[in-house]
Amino acid sequence: MSAAERNYPNPPDDKPGWLAMAQAVFNTQAARWDTKTCSGGLKWQIFTFNNGYDYKNTISNGCFFNLAARLAKYTGNQTYADWADHIWDWTKSVGFMTDEYQFWDGADDRQDCSEFNRIEWTYNSGVYLLGAATMFNYTEGNPVWEERTRNILNATTAAFFTDSVMYERACEPVDTCQVDQRGFKGYTARWMASSTQMAPFTYDLIMPLLRASAEAAAETCTGGDDGLACGQKWVTRKWEGEEDVGLQMAALEVIQSNLITRVDPPVTNEHGGTSKGNPGGGSPPPEPRPSSLTMSITTKDRAGAGVLTGAVALIVIGSTGWLIWD
Repeated sequence: MSAAERNYPNPPDDKPGWLAMAQAVFNTQAARWDTKTCSGGLKWQIFTFNNGYDYKNTISNGCFFNLAARLAKYTGNQTYADWADHIWDWTKSVGFMTDEYQFWDGADDRQDCSEFNRIEWTYNSGVYLLGAATMFNYTEGNPVWEERTRNILNATTAAFFTDSVMYERACEPVDTCQVDQRGFKGYTARWMASSTQMAPFTYDLIMPLLRASAEAAAETCTGGDDGLACGQKWVTRKWEGEEDVGLQMAALEVIQSNLITRVDPPVTNEHGGTSKGNPGGGSPPPEPRPSSLTMSITTKDRAGAGVLTGAVALIVIGSTGWLIWD
């Protein structure tokens, strides 16, 4: 999706375009919207033999929401916007998003999503932030989406920044961040930067945070044989002694996110976009279903359900880590 939005050079004519591939991903996800449990939502895994198949989580549905909003903006097709509305309503109704705009990790669908894993990750907030900001832009300043965008941003700032520097509070303080989790701040930084172009009222709050985080991250990049390996805990401004691709990616993302002011806003079909689309790619999306829920939500915690959700963000959004802004 980012490749289409940034007018990345198109594939050969005999290959699917960036937009077509994003539309195909959307269609396959819409076809997997599962109402058998939790009154809807996407499962974390596709196949029954995968660990986590019985888990519905925020990042899977957040990426779907994010993609729907951005496809609506790029194509002008209201069907995508309707799906974005639908996914937002479901996320709120099922309880993955609280009234305070906290985002829980997910829930076991064998229990009808009645008991939540209340771990909070930066990228869950980030993926919904950009989706909401894009819907604000698509709706030409709808105050509902403005309020939602502001509330997510305020909650994100309160939860994941200390002295204006981003940190992964679920694992950094206790040194338990797993491989995928070390890259979550990178996704979040990218989505925050992009949000400033979709919802300019966020700029004055977001950019000082990204600048401070970039400076802190850069100070950790002193390790390894070449003296360029970056650390995990930006708040300490020190390298902890470990070399990891996720740590490098996160530092790169937060630093290059400060270049957002040097690039034009995302293009669309009507304004500069050249990527070929195919709205019928993948499988045809079903119509969005009503978002009303009838089950009762409890507040009992449950244990987490594994790792590697960062791969979901990479696949769905499509270009994190390789598409470098000019």
